[in-house]
Formats: sequence, structure tokens, C-alpha cells
Amino acid sequence: MKYFIETYGCQMNVHDSERMAGLLETSGYDRADSDADADLVVINTCSVRERAEHQLYTRLGEIKETSRELGRDPIVAVAGCVAQQEGDKLIARSAGVVDIVIGTQQVKMLPLLATEALGERTAGFDGRWRGERVAIDNPYEEPSFPLGIVRRGDPVRAYVTIIEGCNDFCAFCVVPYTRGHERMRSKAEILADVRDAADSGRREVQLLGQIVNHYQAPDDPSCDFPALLEEVHKISGIDRIRFASPHPRHTSDRVIATVRDLPKVCKHLHLPVQSGSSRVLGLMRRRHSREEYLGLVARIREAIPNVQLSTDMIVGFPGESGADFEETLSLTGTIRYHSMFSFKYSERPNTLASKRMPDDVSAADKTRRIVALQALQRSIQSDLFQRSIGSTHQVLVDATSRRREWELTGRTSGNTVVNFPGPPEWLGALVDVTIKRAGPNSVWGEAVGHAQ
Repeated sequence: MKYFIETYGCQMNVHDSERMAGLLETSGYDRADSDADADLVVINTCSVRERAEHQLYTRLGEIKETSRELGRDPIVAVAGCVAQQEGDKLIARSAGVVDIVIGTQQVKMLPLLATEALGERTAGFDGRWRGERVAIDNPYEEPSFPLGIVRRGDPVRAYVTIIEGCNDFCAFCVVPYTRGHERMRSKAEILADVRDAADSGRREVQLLGQIVNHYQAPDDPSCDFPALLEEVHKISGIDRIRFASPHPRHTSDRVIATVRDLPKVCKHLHLPVQSGSSRVLGLMRRRHSREEYLGLVARIREAIPNVQLSTDMIVGFPGESGADFEETLSLTGTIRYHSMFSFKYSERPNTLASKRMPDDVSAADKTRRIVALQALQRSIQSDLFQRSIGSTHQVLVDATSRRREWELTGRTSGNTVVNFPGPPEWLGALVDVTIKRAGPNSVWGEAVGHAQ
């Protein structure tokens, strides 16, 4: 039997898909090249934005149509945050396409449920009784550690979860309701995962958590997030360390100093701010003000002058006025991020905002604001990339071009995407590259010296 997994959403979803792939292959499944060849199709979903949910139902319709055209009838499983959020309602809403629903803490059940469903299909079971095909448990009660066998999909980078869940309950965020409360993974398990990644040839590790810098090892009271970075830094074979995503209020001077002082820790910080208005930040329950955030950025840049910053922004949050949005534009222009993920606010189930705050910013105003913000950010990025022309950076090659033969793609320590000509054998190598030209989202250069 063959499986195919499609993944939507964050790096943690990507890693969950790697876990599912590992479990399925251990159970005897082979990976298919596409959903058209698969006996089992798994869609690992994201529910952070409403658009991601719409993508799921669109994709389910496409799978149904493809299956009809090819005369196939694959088992379809929906996993991830939408599965956790919607449960058995997914089956009814999918008009008979979905066979299995797997919540965020029930990944381990996928091989068993898939094998049962495939066995019934093979035996000619007439109709689908799905009462036992929905595995949704309370995410507050069922920890998902240990994580099980992982089939890593990236030949260069390894994702390692250190925290699951979140206790902050920001007013817009669905994560505490789909991922559960904050649970720390043991230091011993994390370091074992990193060593395994290094032994398999991965040169970069990315530590994952909803608030990754809130880490405190349950098996070592002395090990907080900076101490964990120090331990990971000692592991031979790992040349780069990244983490996502830190919360501004947990980005202490000690975290900043650790990023500055450890050569393997990349000089890039993703600092989600969400809004430039202190009033809106209060409504969002972000627990920091505009002024506190600007002070944090100033301390970071004083300690790490070459640091590159990125962020998340939401426009049109309930109660956001035109003046509030101007403060978001002002903050963006002041900080000059190297990249930004920006979204129009959409009401998410169960969140505090959905229960207590009317969605009172019009769709037209949200659109105008997101267009203005993204135009400003594009201008800033283009200028920053133009200024980088002539500089030389060490790039970790993580992909070969799909469009141009002998073109490679990689990232600097600061997370800038760099394209340059080179042989496919350089995949996974560190190469010094001099920047020659710039675009709005990446730069192009030429290798100098030899690959390491």
C-alpha cells in the first residue's frame, strides 16, 4: 500500500507530517509520488487562518474529482488543527470524501485506522461506517511525547519539537484550543533527536515550539532555553541552529546574548508583533506594548548589529481604527524587517476574540490595509536586498532550482534566500557567495571559494 501526505501551515505541521510518514513506513506503507498513485491520502491541516480551512475543502473536492476520473477510491485522512477543531463534522461536511479524522495528539493512531479502513475497502465493505475512524482526544489531557519514528523530508534541515501547545491565549489565536496547553519535552529526548539528525547528515536543526523561548526542561531544572541552545551547540555535525517562534516578552537579555555568542546559532530572529498599536496589542492580549517591543529591538540590534528580523502582522483586528493601523505602518517603517508574514484578521472558533469582540472592521478596510502594509514591506525588503549587493555571505545550500539547471538555492545565517549557479553535489554544503543582484524576495550571487 502507498501513502501520500500534503501539508499546510507552519513548520510544526511539516514535522508532524514527517512523524506520520515515519509511522506509516514502519507499518509497511511506501511513499507515493502523488495523490493519484496513493491508496491513502493524508491532508495535514492548519486552522490559524480561515483561508487555510477553505483550502482544505477545495482540495478535498479536487481529490474526489481526480479519483473519479482515474477510477480509484483512496482512503482520505484529515489530520492537524482543522481535524482537532472540527472532529466528526469534517466527515459530514466533506460529502463522503473523508474516511479518517486524526487530531493533533492522536498521530500515533493513523497507521491502525488506515489499515482498518483499507482492509474493509479491500474486502468489499458496502458503505463506510466511520464511527471508529475519528480519533480526537482532549489536547489538554493527552501529551504526544514521545514523538515516535520520523521520516525527515528535508535532506539538509531537521525539525525538532521542544514544546507543544501554548498557555498564552492571545485573543486571536486558535493554537491553545487545537494544540492544547504548553508541554515541555525532555532535554534528553531533544538532544537525542538532534544527534540523530546530525548522524543522518543534516547540517541545520530548527527547534520548534509555539513559544519556543519559554522552554524549561522537565528533566533538568537548570536547563532553560539559552542553556538548551548551548547544549545543542556542542553537538558535532550541526553547523546551524534556528528556532521558531519566540515571543517578544520571553526574549530576555540572556537569550539575546546566547544568540550573539554562539557561532552556530543563526543571526535571525522572528519576533511576532501582530500590531504596531499598544491599544490593539492590549485587545489582543499580547502582554507587551509598542514601546516595549521597540526597546527590545533596540537591545537586540545593539548586541547583534548584523541580526535580521522578521515578524507577523494582523490587520483589521476587532476595534482597530485607522489611527491604530497607521501605527502599524509606522512601526514597520521604523524597524525595517527583512521579511514579514501579514494577514487580514479572520475570526477563529473558540478564541476570545470570537466570543467577546465583534468583527467590526469592514472587509474593504481590511483589504486596503493589507495592500498598504504589504506594499510598504516590499519596498523595505527591496531596499535592504539592494544594499546587500557586493557583500559576501556564507550560504547553506538547501535546494536545487526547479527552473534552471545548475542553479542552487540556500540561506544566509540571517535567513535571506540566495540563488547562485553551482553543481547539484553542493546540496547541503556551506558556500561563500557574493551578492550580485537583488529582487523583492531573494538575491542572486556567485560562489567564491570552495564548498565546505
